[in-house]
Amino acid sequence: MLGATYGLIALGYTMVYGIIQLINFAHGEIFMVGAFGGLTVYRYWLPDSMTTNVWVALPAVLLVAMIVSIAVAVLMERLAYRPLRNAPRLAPLITAIGVSIFLQEAVRLFYPDGKRQQAFPQLISSGTFDVAGVTVPWVSVFVVVVAVALMIGLQVFVKRTKTGKAMRATSQDPESAKLMGIDVDRVIVITFVIGAALAAVAGVMQGMRFAQIDFRIGFISGLKAFTAAVLGGIGNITGAVLGGFLLGIVEAMATQYVPHGSSWKDVWAFVVLIAVLVVRPGGLLGERVATRA
Repeated sequence: MLGATYGLIALGYTMVYGIIQLINFAHGEIFMVGAFGGLTVYRYWLPDSMTTNVWVALPAVLLVAMIVSIAVAVLMERLAYRPLRNAPRLAPLITAIGVSIFLQEAVRLFYPDGKRQQAFPQLISSGTFDVAGVTVPWVSVFVVVVAVALMIGLQVFVKRTKTGKAMRATSQDPESAKLMGIDVDRVIVITFVIGAALAAVAGVMQGMRFAQIDFRIGFISGLKAFTAAVLGGIGNITGAVLGGFLLGIVEAMATQYVPHGSSWKDVWAFVVLIAVLVVRPGGLLGERVATRA
């Protein structure tokens, strides 16, 4: 289900915005870079004898995808965002758009065979099963289960661990957090790392679901994921995933029941966002972002 992918990407948006109130429009490209990193290890590094073994190929693809996405995200934070942390908000926003375009073009120019669309291996069975007359692909079930499991794991991490408490303290008041001995820079980097890892998993999941990727998948998916984060309630982990699932359902229903729905499915997703925000500006589950002076 595409909504689960949106939800995973949205977690990165909502965490970064919740802590440093930055709309990281380059986060969609972190998702794209992770997908290409996973494809690269499968296509060029794994021996042929291992590519058919899902218990070897899938962990290898996910691991490399996460490493690549995390490396790019950490460099992005250190070189592009940290120097602008105290600048007017428009400056990092424009920088994020520039980083997004840079990453798109970097992948387009430097990926080995230079094609826009790349075939992605279907590491999970392409089979289906029926539920109440509805045909459900196994890979969709896998994607949904992974998304829900990661959401629960992230909730536990943020609420129960020392680092999670430091993240919440930094989100509420960075200056007070520094006075309490919290390394704010370290917390922000960890936030980017977690968001990048989740985006990389989403990239691999989407590649398996559609059996192909291209260097432009990050832009529209990232925009919809940000929409999902706002829809569910920016700063709200559960809301981000819920918003992603709702967008996925809206797109599926528009494609199925609205005339020419496949051409207008993106429009309907944003129509729902506008309708919800008119009625409930804080999102469905409410914002969880501290108000700073």
